[in-house]
Amino acid sequence: MFERPTMERANGLVLTGGGARGAYQAGALLALAEILRVRHLPFSVLAGSSAGSINAAFLAARADDFGRATRDLADLWTSLEPQRVFRTDLPALAKTAGEWVIDLGLGGFIGTGRGKSLLDTSPLRELITTRLDTHAIARHIAHGLVQGLGVSATSYQTGFVVTFFQGADTITPWSRISRTAIRADLEAAHILASSAIPFFFPAVEIDGAWYGDGSVRLGTPLSPAIRMGANRIVAIGVRPLVPAPTKEAQGHYPTAAEAAGVLLNALFVDSLEADVERADRINQTVGLIPEALLAKHATPLHSISLLVLRPSVDPQSLVLRTLDRFPAALKHLFRGLGSSDDSGWELLSYLGFDGVYTTRLFELGYDDTLARSDEVTAFLAD
Repeated sequence: MFERPTMERANGLVLTGGGARGAYQAGALLALAEILRVRHLPFSVLAGSSAGSINAAFLAARADDFGRATRDLADLWTSLEPQRVFRTDLPALAKTAGEWVIDLGLGGFIGTGRGKSLLDTSPLRELITTRLDTHAIARHIAHGLVQGLGVSATSYQTGFVVTFFQGADTITPWSRISRTAIRADLEAAHILASSAIPFFFPAVEIDGAWYGDGSVRLGTPLSPAIRMGANRIVAIGVRPLVPAPTKEAQGHYPTAAEAAGVLLNALFVDSLEADVERADRINQTVGLIPEALLAKHATPLHSISLLVLRPSVDPQSLVLRTLDRFPAALKHLFRGLGSSDDSGWELLSYLGFDGVYTTRLFELGYDDTLARSDEVTAFLAD
């Protein structure tokens, strides 16, 4: 059951991972700003992993102006180009590919460890460093506009998920099986670590340890927000409950792109849906317990109000319409992994950092959320 932290209750926002699908969240957030028409960020607790950590951090850094924050995110996601996330020039891609070839072919003779990732994400580091004012996060926490911001990453040393959080003194670090929390002054490195998709993006070093995408081990994405004090949570996912149907039964051995797409779905999508189901069951259980018994429990328990926003259209059905805009060297890499006109869609929908594709995702998030404006207003009404 949900434990009640000893602090003021708060609205929480949970943003899951999803690579380029983070554009859907940006569209949903702009719609929320237009629906609510409030000056300050209406969520004092934010929790993100992978691409969701980028969006959450940008909101926390601009908590004094929710409208401006969502417009800035809109500009960030709709103006994306692949080369602003990872190097797409032929020499860079050839270098990383060569390192993997050496590791796999000659590693037994000359040692391994040269191939760190399939993509060089130094442009993403520069993008986050220049666009994200991490010092503003501390100011907004000090002024009470933000109660807590948590970004989750996976430790390659322990295999645990670590939530790095910055917030009010009333928030205490927590530790559960395979997950822990560490108070930190959040910087670009924490955001990069949380969004470092295994194999595709390089691991990030923080305080002498190496971290990768937080969604790898974060089986309970709602938990960080709850631990930081949220009792009413809006969660924005990046995949519909019912994915796009396949044309026909697969008659070939799965390609690397298809296998990677299934893996990324498991990392970015399945954990949120499982946690939402768990939360519903716990809420039902708590509702059956008399208030008098709840009050006597050694650890106070409570229910969580939850609203989940999801795409009405599967993002994989949008990505192939923009494939021709990808740099030639990048298309060559994707095709080498097995992507084609009728396969590998899932992988491309996560790594398709192109403005045409991300704009369509953004518009989908915006339209889906506006369509639920009455529900959103009722849910967040004081």
